Amino acid sequence: MLEQRTKYAIDWITVCLYLVLVVCGWVSVYGASYNYDQTDLFNFDYRWCKQMVWIAGALVLGAATMLIDWRFFERFSYLFYALVLLVLIVTPFVAPEIKGSRSWITIGPVSIQPAELAKIATAMAIAKFMNQYGYKVNSLKDLIVPFIMLAVPMFIIMVPQQETGSALVFAALVLMFYREGMTPVILLLGVAAVAFFVITIAFGDSPLPLGGGTWGITASMLLVLLVIFVFMLNNERAPKHAFIIAGISAGLFAVALVVNIWLPVRIDYVSIGAVVTAAIYLILYSLSHNHRNPLWVALFAVGVIFYSFSANMLMDHLQPHQRNRIKVTLGVTEDPVGQGYNVNQAKIAIGSGGLTGKGLGGGTQTKLKYVPEQDTDFIFCTVGEEHGFLGALFVLSLYLILLLRLVFMAERQRDNYSRIYGYCVASYLFFHLAINVGMVIGIVPVIGIPLPFFSYGGSSLWSFTLMLFIFIRLDSARMDRL
Repeated sequence: MLEQRTKYAIDWITVCLYLVLVVCGWVSVYGASYNYDQTDLFNFDYRWCKQMVWIAGALVLGAATMLIDWRFFERFSYLFYALVLLVLIVTPFVAPEIKGSRSWITIGPVSIQPAELAKIATAMAIAKFMNQYGYKVNSLKDLIVPFIMLAVPMFIIMVPQQETGSALVFAALVLMFYREGMTPVILLLGVAAVAFFVITIAFGDSPLPLGGGTWGITASMLLVLLVIFVFMLNNERAPKHAFIIAGISAGLFAVALVVNIWLPVRIDYVSIGAVVTAAIYLILYSLSHNHRNPLWVALFAVGVIFYSFSANMLMDHLQPHQRNRIKVTLGVTEDPVGQGYNVNQAKIAIGSGGLTGKGLGGGTQTKLKYVPEQDTDFIFCTVGEEHGFLGALFVLSLYLILLLRLVFMAERQRDNYSRIYGYCVASYLFFHLAINVGMVIGIVPVIGIPLPFFSYGGSSLWSFTLMLFIFIRLDSARMDRL
């Protein structure tokens, strides 16, 4: 039995939020998989009955986790991480190929995805490493080892197993690194990389109204020039240089447009020239004024030029279905009966739910099986169709409250290991929620990420349950530490 002190130290608010989400998830699985001709409620050939078994197992797993001594998790973090890496390496050789990937190990009637356990093991191992005495994140070199620990399982899952969606989840831990002292520049560069990739791909085939070239490169370069202008304008030492750079750039565009009257000029190349000119100006200013920041901005500008040209190369290295999904999401191509089918049907289902929904079991899109994977990756469209905008808002509110609660719990920890692990849990949960809901409503590409505690299946449910209850157990023992 739990010690009396630990029993009352358990964060019951988080436990209750978990239970409500799991129950709502089962209701959604029931609504998504129920057919009118199925009258036997406890027939375990039906998915909602199987989900009841997974839920029962998850509750046992959560309760068992609470009985483990809190010291166990940190003490064996590296061992758990090593064992999971071993399983990840073996998986592609023993797993059957399912939809182009080898990431599921089948044991009798049960299929397990080791990538789910890898998320927990990686969080525990990184938390243990960053809990070393005297360890602080003062510069990027302090994050080299944690980044390697993060990259190893990410690489194994993405390359040998061909499971891009599960691998991308590990990138969520960047949010934890930011909390622990990582410079925000890394986050800004990540956001910039996504923004420039989207701009280059989305507008790469859109011709400019004047001169030659396309909007893809031109828009990216104009955005870089805007960043340079704002940076120099806010530089107390040289606000006037912002207008000098802007004037030079405007002059180059003006000359190009005049020349274009007689000779065709590629405006996108002119925009690249304007960025190169601005970068040279920043470098000269940095050297003459012994001011390092303009040099970094210049390097960023040059990097964007190379990155924009490499965006298409990155697309070429993706799988054909991945390229098509990105292009459909960005509106570059239309494929309503191919890669865009799932998302179109999901949006129809959510939109048809209206304010209050069609009621449990009343969703026509769901009942007629128009939405593939409607009880797994696309479970959220069932929520929108059957329970409407209010039901979807209620579910999202539960997730928001849980995320805020996890952050609150992480901040009250008295040791680094528990705090870092808590932020890892919150980061994983946020990433899954944002990507899953985003792909269902069509604002991010479909990459096959389940909705925590909602999607059908035991692998995701059990891993998130274990991940969450490990943190609840660590939190319950916070008064016993230090």
